[in-house]
Amino acid sequence: MRFAVKTIAACAMLASAGAVFAQKGETVKIAWLDPLSGLMAALGTNQMKSWQYLAEEFSKNNAAGVKFEIVPIDNKLSPQETTSALRSAMDQGVRYVVQGNGSGPALAIIDALDKHNARNKGKEVVYLNYAAVDPDLTNSKCSYWHFRLDADTSMKMEALTTYMKDLPEVKKVYLINQNYSHGQQVSKYAKEMLKRKRADVEIVGDDLAPLAQVRDFAPYIAKIKQSGADSVITGNWGSDLALLIKAANDAGLNNVKFYTYYAVATGAPTALGAAAAGKVYMVGYSHPNHEGPINAIVRGFKARFNDDMYTGSVYHGFSMLTEAFQRAKSTDPVKVAAAMEGMKFKSFNGEVEMRKADHQLQQGLYITRWEKADAKHPLDAENTGHTFVPVKYYEPYVASTPTSCQMKRPS
Repeated sequence: MRFAVKTIAACAMLASAGAVFAQKGETVKIAWLDPLSGLMAALGTNQMKSWQYLAEEFSKNNAAGVKFEIVPIDNKLSPQETTSALRSAMDQGVRYVVQGNGSGPALAIIDALDKHNARNKGKEVVYLNYAAVDPDLTNSKCSYWHFRLDADTSMKMEALTTYMKDLPEVKKVYLINQNYSHGQQVSKYAKEMLKRKRADVEIVGDDLAPLAQVRDFAPYIAKIKQSGADSVITGNWGSDLALLIKAANDAGLNNVKFYTYYAVATGAPTALGAAAAGKVYMVGYSHPNHEGPINAIVRGFKARFNDDMYTGSVYHGFSMLTEAFQRAKSTDPVKVAAAMEGMKFKSFNGEVEMRKADHQLQQGLYITRWEKADAKHPLDAENTGHTFVPVKYYEPYVASTPTSCQMKRPS
């Protein structure tokens, strides 16, 4: 009897130890759902490669001992196609999905997963959002299964307008954005925050252009020129930003400064060129010459693809997952989601926190300016000889904005 008790105890200890290392050697599939066709294909391709490259790097060595595999599916930047792509991914047994381009596709994923996870216990799927920044996604439309790795539109505008308010030359601001939730929110928050921080600033234009449809922004630049604006605020990304900047340079719009969200992304640096030096600013959680572990990643990506890895939130994703796998002692999305709530973890830009109230990552933000690369900032963008140089850093609490999320957690 005594032997039997000891045997049972020993088996229990072995089972416990086995549970601790249950995930070691496991391959975790992550579905990537973003555009690989249309005007945003170049941007999507870059980000797909970023996820694949980081998957390789993190698979080599991580505390959880897991391997990662990326399953890319073209969502054509469409909410409907995104829903179909998500279904395809789940049919392949994928339990983690990532997406970042467009808040419409992001909302489609959130809606689909809320329904799927409620109806399919034991087959839950978690969504890591690396770039869709509509504040509603972590406010009125927040979901337990959604975790945002980027700073949202309001957070970035909080940092950007905090910087702009101290610039006396900013007097007349023109707003031009894409006509969907993110662009509309950029316009909304720019007007609200400038009024609060610099009531003397005049908004001299407010345009919304169709998303990924405009091939020539010359008419918009003509309106900006005519308005007498000294500054432009734009949340445009992808081809919509590259073509906007190109039209500005072609028109000789030399006395206007651009304050952007995504000027480092594919196509925009080439459009900027030497002519835009000192005139284009960007707000973000990183910059091309960021020190720390991401620096070697960026250099390695450049060496392999002759392209820039500018989506640092991909690094956040793998850092957070591997830490959560270790804490949960499992790769089960239900246990991992619970571990990620409120979790503080080390990423390339220091300690960050996945706020429990709304699953919005809290992190510091940089204001950077387009300048000629130098010894201190040698990594240029798109082989232009220029790069975004940090001019101001804001601690997480400065850019943090409140949430109205009423999180519904699974029982």
